[in-house]
Amino acid sequence: MRGRLWLQVLVAMFAGIATGMAIGPTGGWLSPPMANLASNWLAIPGYLFLAMVQMIVIPLVVASIILGMTSSRDMAQLRSMGVRTGLFFLFTTVVAALIGVLVALAVEPGAYLQAAQLPVPAAAEVAGSAARTAPSLTTLPAQLVRVVPTNPLQASVEQNMLQVVVFAIFVGVALVTMDAKLARPLVDLLGAVQEVSMVVVRWAMYLVPAAVFGLMTQLTARMGLDALLGMGVYVLTVLGALLLAFAFLMLVYAVGRRRSPLAFLRASRDVLLLAFSTSSSAAVMPLTIRTAEELLGVHKGVSRFVIPLGTTINMAGTALYQVIATLFLAQVYQVDVGLSGLLLVVVLAVGASIGSPGTPGIGIVILSMMLGTVGIPAEGIALIIGVDRVLDMSRTTLNVAGDLVAASVIDQHTPRSDPVATAGGDAPA
Repeated sequence: MRGRLWLQVLVAMFAGIATGMAIGPTGGWLSPPMANLASNWLAIPGYLFLAMVQMIVIPLVVASIILGMTSSRDMAQLRSMGVRTGLFFLFTTVVAALIGVLVALAVEPGAYLQAAQLPVPAAAEVAGSAARTAPSLTTLPAQLVRVVPTNPLQASVEQNMLQVVVFAIFVGVALVTMDAKLARPLVDLLGAVQEVSMVVVRWAMYLVPAAVFGLMTQLTARMGLDALLGMGVYVLTVLGALLLAFAFLMLVYAVGRRRSPLAFLRASRDVLLLAFSTSSSAAVMPLTIRTAEELLGVHKGVSRFVIPLGTTINMAGTALYQVIATLFLAQVYQVDVGLSGLLLVVVLAVGASIGSPGTPGIGIVILSMMLGTVGIPAEGIALIIGVDRVLDMSRTTLNVAGDLVAASVIDQHTPRSDPVATAGGDAPA
């Protein structure tokens, strides 16, 4: 097992589930307070791993995006790759949202529950925050302007990834348009920052098996299997739709990269399992970059531009989940959404997911903002909060797979004579 991270993660995952079932409400070996205490201590490596990566993710994102842009002195080539990347992410996110609509309408998971089963008091706080932050045409201009950070340092402290990415793009474009001699010192400094970040990430990777074991133990000990079984149809509906979206990505990879999806799965199994365990696409972004370059043959100039950007704006799994969750609650409350409501749900899901932070639990926050706009009581969130963690893990896996597919396909269609594609040395083809 020593050289196989994916196997270590799998063993740690199942061991954590078994331990959590034993000490949690399912097995009942420990009292609830003791089970909570034990699982919190066991989860320390997991939180330490997340803290180490989150500590380094902001400088890594800034350095990677700027270096990816400055690797080409040709603005036309840079603009071309940026447009291709944005259109690819928009296309896959819209397709994922449409898959969510079709699956939710076909299965109708909300028909298996009644609104009377909802634990309304548990959702009061979430509902209040949703009412305050619901998007509208009146507030949209101000929200668009806030995409540009007035204080980049504050955006970094708050981990507002969309503002950080916008700042990095501005700096990258400025460096490309400057004289190369003047830009070189800052580019060299950012190159050193990027390498330091990758060294810290390599240190954090030693914690991965213990981190996965602790986080899975804590999750299972808190939830138990009863919470999952009670929402079984809804959970299976989301998981089935995510599998369909993943199959679509594999088709895109096979056609766009002209390679076997099985080769993709073999190369990316480590990072996909880690994404499933941590529920954070931002936390695994350094490993995603390394997987793209070393195992999928993506050139550095492409991977270090596309993947940090994808971690911020590519949330296909999140959009799919939001669509199904919204229609599920509409079915529970017997709210007739209608065709116009369906279109609004898709547009809101795609728009809200783009630029959302790649951190655990963000999907449920975005969902709380959407429900009121289509007439669904926000209190319904209380019903799905219990199983959200498992679904968050699954949709994060789809998001990370989408980043890798995007980098691979865009690299395939970037000419090898393009300096963007060959910057930093060729990766293995």
